[in-house]
Amino acid sequence: MSAALGLGDALGVPLLAMAELLPAIEAVMVAKLNEQMDHSHG
Repeated sequence: MSAALGLGDALGVPLLAMAELLPAIEAVMVAKLNEQMDHSHG
């Protein structure tokens, strides 16, 4: 989480916007990782 907040800061994204967007982004990332793991394990 701190890395994502640091990246947002480096890109000039306001902290409040990052706090609002990160949960949605995380949900998509977890879903895609699970999808990839399902495909690789048959």
